[in-house]
Amino acid sequence: MITVFTIARKRNAQVAQAVLGTQEEPIAVTDRWSAYDWIAPTSRQICWSHLRRDFQAMIDRGGAAEPIGQKLLRLSNRLFRWWHRLEAEKVDWWHFRTAMSRLRREVKAALEDGARCDCPRTRGTCAEILRVEESLWTFARVEGVPPTNNAAERAERHAVIWRRISGGTDSAAGSRFVERMLTVVATCRQQGRNVLDYLTSCFEAARGGQAIPSLVPAKQPKVKVA
Repeated sequence: MITVFTIARKRNAQVAQAVLGTQEEPIAVTDRWSAYDWIAPTSRQICWSHLRRDFQAMIDRGGAAEPIGQKLLRLSNRLFRWWHRLEAEKVDWWHFRTAMSRLRREVKAALEDGARCDCPRTRGTCAEILRVEESLWTFARVEGVPPTNNAAERAERHAVIWRRISGGTDSAAGSRFVERMLTVVATCRQQGRNVLDYLTSCFEAARGGQAIPSLVPAKQPKVKVA
């Protein structure tokens, strides 16, 4: 229900903690960037879309890496077929979890094979994924958690394009203004609210000495996507 933008000089653990908070209960869906390593494995879901790019990179390297990447990509295809069936209510949660349990064993075995691969880069990638292996499967343990952070990727696309064509911000005040406007625009779109109407109501409230209308819905989301 909410998209929050933060503009910072660095993308490190301190910034991530400031944005996401340090409570263990909510689930954060992230890529494998080290800035998120402070999140408990059971409170983190690694994005499978990013993993698929890693698997494709293995295939593109050829040689000993190619069959490892092909197997992992095939297994991820199975994962998404099951996920789409769950979303379409063609299978129930119990059957989905059972299928994911079997698939997890196959993926782990393939990653272990990759960790012994003759290709150094593939060997390193597989070892790194194995290090966060528990966080690959949070979506199969906690109902409602997605296996990707595609929602965040889509939400930030407009901001990325804006930064590219504008050159970004040049001051702290400019950064605060831009991040707040991006937050308002993205969140209003998510909630089906008119952006101009919301901004007008904020202006009128400020002029009248009243509280600014909240963007926060009454029902809080349990999943945080970074």
